[in-house]
Amino acid sequence: MSSNEDPKAKDVNDDAHAASPAHPPSDEKSGGGAYLFLSFIVGLALSMVVGWAVFPKVLYSKKSQPVDFSHKVHIEEVDNGCESCHFFREDGTFSGVPKLEQCIDCHEEVMVGTENETVFVEQYVAKEREVPWLVYSRQPDCVFFSHAAHIYGAQMECRTCHGDIGTSDTLKPYEENRITGYSRDIWGHSIAGFKHNSWDRMKMDDCAECHETAGIHDSSVQTGRDACFVCHK
Repeated sequence: MSSNEDPKAKDVNDDAHAASPAHPPSDEKSGGGAYLFLSFIVGLALSMVVGWAVFPKVLYSKKSQPVDFSHKVHIEEVDNGCESCHFFREDGTFSGVPKLEQCIDCHEEVMVGTENETVFVEQYVAKEREVPWLVYSRQPDCVFFSHAAHIYGAQMECRTCHGDIGTSDTLKPYEENRITGYSRDIWGHSIAGFKHNSWDRMKMDDCAECHETAGIHDSSVQTGRDACFVCHK
């Protein structure tokens, strides 16, 4: 070291050199960013699998109907099709799920001898107990729905909302939302909102499709009131 060089300046330069890395960490930063991006993609994929595939299976519990039932057999035996069991009362209200009194005329005694027929007659008809049917299409308590307005007013077919249930030989499992207690048929089986048929679900969006097309989404053609108060109590 020359006599003119300041020893303190050399110490400062040595400290700065020791503190700085030999090579810039550009490669390390690049690798860390790629790792974070990959982690995000993997996490997103896992969350979608859990949310769309695993969660619905946990959210809904499956229940069997008290008695299995063939719509196909009954359609072949009755005279007025669906209206033989699902009819409008004199006051215009819809009967919905048949009561025991509608079944007794044909089922006072065991007719076919199947297990379900025997259970129905012995456990319900003979004891005059109503069958606690699980209703797939029961709307929330806050919703008012008029079958008459849609069948007589809009001339809609039952299958538009309920599907081809008249051709079924058995009743499908009832899937109940563990949180709300409502049927999965209301929300639909696709948590992503996709549907192939008009009867795949019964959400407000599905009602709006028809009402918007008909140009009556602002008010009810029956009452002239705002739509919200027509359907919601």
